[in-house]
Amino acid sequence: MQSDNTLQVVLDSVVWISAFLRKTGLTAELIRQASLTTQLYTAEEILAEIRRVLLDKPHIRKRYTYLDHEVEAFIKEVVRELAITVSPLPDTHAVERDPKDDMIIACAVVAQADYIVTRDRDLLDLEEYQDIKIVSPEDFMEVLRRKPDKT
Repeated sequence: MQSDNTLQVVLDSVVWISAFLRKTGLTAELIRQASLTTQLYTAEEILAEIRRVLLDKPHIRKRYTYLDHEVEAFIKEVVRELAITVSPLPDTHAVERDPKDDMIIACAVVAQADYIVTRDRDLLDLEEYQDIKIVSPEDFMEVLRRKPDKT
């Protein structure tokens, strides 16, 4: 899946969710820029997590106003349009403290990603997995600013 000098990137569900909730925030801008200069990847498991968090978490529904069909439209018209969906995901055991984060690592392995972008501390604490750098959205924005060289 590696192609020439294009960075291969997996965004954690938290990054996609943040962009949905704050359309003018840093993560929304990161996705706009990354979609122009990198190849984004996702997996059905990540899409399911986005859906579950946005539709089933009462504290998020209470704080933000949106309709169920807006979540479905975001997944279909934004995430699926911008990111290649990879499957199947291998059985991966990389995140001891929170095994549900293994799906992000597994997606990145299948995508042969250069980066995972996340705010999840369990993932960020790994820093790297099989040469895949794990960075915050702020750090990845710096990577995008430094492009075109592959870092």
